[in-house]
Amino acid sequence: QVQLVESGGGLVQAGGSLRLSCARSGRTSDGYIVGWFRQAPGQEREFVAGISWNGANTYYADSVKGRFTISRDNAKNTVYLQMNSLKPEDTAVYYCAAKTGLWTVATPTTRYAYWGQGTQVTVSS
Repeated sequence: QVQLVESGGGLVQAGGSLRLSCARSGRTSDGYIVGWFRQAPGQEREFVAGISWNGANTYYADSVKGRFTISRDNAKNTVYLQMNSLKPEDTAVYYCAAKTGLWTVATPTTRYAYWGQGTQVTVSS
């Protein structure tokens, strides 16, 4: 089993920055692809960014490209999401998710077997 715990959410003004962390525990010996997703009230959960097992491949939703950066430190079993130039429309609960695999970042939520509990990000205008 794999457990994921997000942290780093909070309230920030538009134009500000936050860094989210996703700490993985449990079965950590396998290769995992990690994705960040978000869900705003009344909306479906959507893909934000994903990273391959060694960090070589990253993929972003068009809405965050150029503003968000995903990275990972496998020695710490942690994946990060640096969010800059935040906008009110970035307000959502952010979730990290993991799937076994090495290279191919998937965007559908159904491809990910493990999920964290989420962390709230609120961007005020």
